[in-house]
Amino acid sequence: MFLVLWEFDVKPGCDERFESVYGPDGDWAQLFRRDPAYQRTLLLRDPFRDRTYVTCDFWETEKAYESFRQTRSDVYLALDKKFEELTLEERKIGAFEKLAHNE
Repeated sequence: MFLVLWEFDVKPGCDERFESVYGPDGDWAQLFRRDPAYQRTLLLRDPFRDRTYVTCDFWETEKAYESFRQTRSDVYLALDKKFEELTLEERKIGAFEKLAHNE
């Protein structure tokens, strides 16, 4: 399993739209579903910081994720541009892989 985490500070008044776009059935997840190595997306909201969210995108492997990013870079960048109006800031927290002994 490979996990990619992003943190977003959402603009005031954009929470509902952000949640629909970045949630497990949103535009991003729909794009990712085009790849058989994509597993799922979780959207988390920070209860201590207003309008701060984290997306958790699960993939089979890092290689599969990187391959997807390469082959779909045009669509990925277009979605990123389209929805940048919803956020004040976006930060990649990191990418992580499951350790073999965590089965």
